[in-house]
Order: sequence, then structure tokens, then C-alpha cells
Amino acid sequence: MATAIAASAPGVGVMTPLPFRVAAREQDTVDTWTLTLEPLAGAAPVIGPGQFMMVYAFGIGEVPISVSGSPGVPTPVVLTVRAVGAVSGAICASDPGSVLGLRGPFGSSWPVEEAAGGDVVVVAGGIGLAPLRPVVLHALSRAEEYEHVSLLYGARTPEDLLYVAQLDDWRRTIDVEVTVDAAGEEWGGAVGFVAKLVSRAELRPEQVTAFVCGPEIMMRTTIDALIARGVAPERIQVSMERHMDCGIGLCGHCQLGPTLICRDGPVYAYPEIAPWMEAREL
Repeated sequence: MATAIAASAPGVGVMTPLPFRVAAREQDTVDTWTLTLEPLAGAAPVIGPGQFMMVYAFGIGEVPISVSGSPGVPTPVVLTVRAVGAVSGAICASDPGSVLGLRGPFGSSWPVEEAAGGDVVVVAGGIGLAPLRPVVLHALSRAEEYEHVSLLYGARTPEDLLYVAQLDDWRRTIDVEVTVDAAGEEWGGAVGFVAKLVSRAELRPEQVTAFVCGPEIMMRTTIDALIARGVAPERIQVSMERHMDCGIGLCGHCQLGPTLICRDGPVYAYPEIAPWMEAREL
């Protein structure tokens, strides 16, 4: 599990947000937008796949947002944000030219390098595709390093699917299977929970690394399906979500059992987090 703490500008602490300009804003669904952010001074940070930024809407508040752009290179910061409250709503409403504050990156990364030489299956539910998009982009850019790559993606309805045009582009290089919980007659794809896609996915249990992110009930059923296919628990990686205020393990708001998600996660090998995922009241 790789962990990285942001290198701030000289004299700037990790609790100080740096100003980033919104360069582009694209609506994905009725309540979700993807923003491209450029630093007002210096270069954008190098961000590992699966890491998150603390994003500050000035005068309103700060929330953690997983980075959904290309990993490992100093590119503009790309964030896919769902408007579910005052802060995330303000971030989503930020027009090009607006300024947001960013701290980070924080947290652990998806171990994409460790998966090289074998197969990869990415299983995402709803907005959980956003923190997994860097894994897909990494695999697409280094296709020669992986034997077989699959994306299994589910959402509540067709209208809730993220990156629809990109899904079609990705199908040219990797296997992409999409399902929704419910749809009208105009939907020609699969209907059902995303875990059901696991039973018919092409994967070789002994050499696959699974990357899973979504609602916790979806992750639990997906993990059960992967293990039923013969995938060893240690070959399953998950990303957890909890309320975070500081991002650096000080406030304790993101505690889950003995772990602090902002410090020890959000990416975990499944055996590390399994006891706490099974305790549903935590």
C-alpha cells in the first residue's frame, strides 16, 4: 500500500489550501460534474491513482474528493464531484475561471504497478467509478503491461452512468460491461446488480488483481462474488469512504475500527479492512 503526503509550496503547510483555477467544467449526470483545475502558481501535484484532495469552496467549506484524472504525471487536477451538500454543490457550480482551494494529494494509492504482468478487473458502482478512472487510464496507457483488463460498472439508472462517451472509447481496448439497477424499455443493456457481472466476467483467479469501489453494500456483494470465483482475498483492493475534516489523520472523524481512512487508506487490501466492512454499524 503506497502512501504519499503532498509536498506543499515553500512555507505552506499541509493545512493551507492552494488556489486552483477551474479551467473546464462538464456535466456528467443531473447531479455530477467533472472539473479540470489548474494551479495559479507552480505545477499541479503528481497524484497517485486513488488518492484524494481536500477541496475548499472559499467561504463555504471543505470536502475530500478523489482525483479522477490520469495518475502519476503533473497534469491539471481532474475531479468528478457529486452535488450532495452545500460544499460539494458550490464546487459543482464553479464556472470556468472560478478559484477553489486544494490541499493534497493525501492517502494511499491503487497498487497498479504490483498488478503488472497479470490481469486486472475494475468493479465500480455509481460515483465509485471516479476514483477508479485513474486505474483504467493507467491500464489503457500501458496496455502491454497487463494480460487482460476488464471494467464492470453498475449504476442505479442509465441516467446515472458516468463517462458514457469514454466507456465506448474504452471498449476498443478493454472489456467493458455495464449494468443498471432499473431502466425503461429504451435501455438495451444489462439490468441487475454489478456483482452479477462478476460471475460471467473473463478472469483468471490466480493472476487477477481486483479493484473495487462503490457503496459498501455493493462492495461486499462484489467481494463475495470475486471470492466465489476463486480470487484470493489478498488480490482484492477496495477504497473506503468516511467523513474527513483534516485529511492527515489528526481529527479522527474518518476512524473505522483501528484505522483512519485518510491516513491508512482510502485504498486497502481487502484482508486489512475486512473485519470492519463486516461490522455494518461502524
